[in-house]
Amino acid sequence: MDKDRVAGAAKQVKGALKEGMGKLTGDTKLKAEGKADKVVGKAQNAVGGAKDAVRK
Repeated sequence: MDKDRVAGAAKQVKGALKEGMGKLTGDTKLKAEGKADKVVGKAQNAVGGAKDAVRK
């Protein structure tokens, strides 16, 4: 498994946590940061998946 997949998954989790905290506290900035982290994590995970596919 490519390191980008692991890092991407970690960013998705971090983003989900940030988004949840933003919702709980009513902090729209934190909520938006969380959503952005999730998108970046999803993209990085996809890049890692593509790298894995090329290796096979």
